[in-house]
Amino acid sequence: MLSDIYIENVAVIEKANIEFDGAFNILTGETGAGKSIIIDSINAIMGQRISKDLIRSGAQSAFISATFSDVSPTACRILEESGCEAEDGQFILQRQISLSGKNSCKINGRPAPISVLKRVSPYLINIYGQHEGYDFMTADSHIKYIDALGEYNDLLADYKSKFERFAGLRKKLFALRDNIQDRERKIDLLKYQINEIESAELQPGEFEELEARRTLLNNSEKIKTAISFAYALLAGEEEEGAVSILDSVCDTLSDISGIYPEVSDVSSRLQSAYEEINDCHYEIRGLLDEVEIDPREIDEIEERYDLIKDLSRKYGSTIDEIIEFCEKSKEELEDLIQFDVNKEKLELEYRKARSELVAAAASLTEARTAAAKDFSKAVMEEMRYLDMPNVVMVPDITKCEYSESGCDRLELLISANPGEEPKPLSKIASGGELSRIMLAIKTIIAEKDEIATLIFDEIDTGISGSAASKVGRKLQQLSKTHQVLCITHQAQIAALADVHLFISKTVSEGRTFTKIRELDFEERKHELSRIIDGSDPSELSLQHAEEMLNSK
Repeated sequence: MLSDIYIENVAVIEKANIEFDGAFNILTGETGAGKSIIIDSINAIMGQRISKDLIRSGAQSAFISATFSDVSPTACRILEESGCEAEDGQFILQRQISLSGKNSCKINGRPAPISVLKRVSPYLINIYGQHEGYDFMTADSHIKYIDALGEYNDLLADYKSKFERFAGLRKKLFALRDNIQDRERKIDLLKYQINEIESAELQPGEFEELEARRTLLNNSEKIKTAISFAYALLAGEEEEGAVSILDSVCDTLSDISGIYPEVSDVSSRLQSAYEEINDCHYEIRGLLDEVEIDPREIDEIEERYDLIKDLSRKYGSTIDEIIEFCEKSKEELEDLIQFDVNKEKLELEYRKARSELVAAAASLTEARTAAAKDFSKAVMEEMRYLDMPNVVMVPDITKCEYSESGCDRLELLISANPGEEPKPLSKIASGGELSRIMLAIKTIIAEKDEIATLIFDEIDTGISGSAASKVGRKLQQLSKTHQVLCITHQAQIAALADVHLFISKTVSEGRTFTKIRELDFEERKHELSRIIDGSDPSELSLQHAEEMLNSK
């Protein structure tokens, strides 16, 4: 439920902190005091688009913070999936709107995208106002109410699964039929591509080996020159080489090692070095023989290299990708060659899927029809209580094209007076009738949804007297299972609230300020009296207001 909301610099509200009770909360005040600003602030927290024009004159930004407790499991899951964990069972949603356009959202102090607020809001608060009333006048919304209440989620899931399969097969079949003219051209192309790849006889890892050999061959002269120079330094040509000189050094030191033992260690180490260098000398000589290059090999490698590069430009950046392309092309070619067999098989699967879809749709229609009748009956019972005893609601279900939600077009038709044929709601309902119809529907839906807070923005539009009293009783009944917030201009409704919040505005130094405060019993008497009689309540209206408060 909504525990409290803090509003700063929103329109005429400079600063306001409003605490709500868990039951029936009423907000009253004179026209223009700022009641609609509170609804706008709640909409902002719910992720709705808010104009910068709502920022209070002279302020650079507006700020709204709302605390929710005992939220539904679905709301908890959405918030936790977004990385927001509850703190003591609470979620604090915050939003700042600035003139510069740099807006921000936070959940429990952590930055969050506005999309999270939009996702979670339907599971936190449901607001009924004029906009939703107009939505209900459109037939497209009616089936949503029925599906939300009908206990056939398994049928909906089964139908959706069958529709997805049917739609997938239909797409494949249409694509297959559309490609008939291109079939032969495609077969020729695939055969050419497969032959081009297979004739190359590619081997995994071949290109890397080819590149290494190509690099070696292209640098063969440089390699040969370096090896020849190293060999010449070791072996010597016109002068002695390093091997011969080192051999002489070893002989010289060996001759004196008997008379000068101190040279024995150095002599031994040099002898080892000589042997190692001499071995290197013979290995370099062998390398010199190996570096001889056949010009024909260079041409062959360049030709193979160009072939693979050409294939890679067409079919894949690596040999593995080229081979994979070839395998997929073979499968596609086989499908095209087996076109008639595949077409017949696909058509058989399509007909089967369509038959299953028709059966699932029929079951869904049957369930919807029963749910719509039960829903209409329940609405009529609620309407009788709300002083509309002659209302008749009839569900009109017709067939439409198969879609993700079924093949039903459902519209709830209404007859408000005896002898009148049921007609679309938009053609017969007055403002007061629409308000009561929506309240009846909300009462029925609230029994099954998991939304904790219901907000009614001027639900009393177009009603008074007995009807207003019964609307108040119905809201009071809803508050037994849900938190109810209601903006009203009817004393009969306001008198039934558990908490009465009064919204007032004052003007100081040319600026307008709105305040919200909870009324005690005496203050409620005067506010109810003001609603009944105007700004100067009489003793009689005060007495009547007291009786209303005591009789709730």
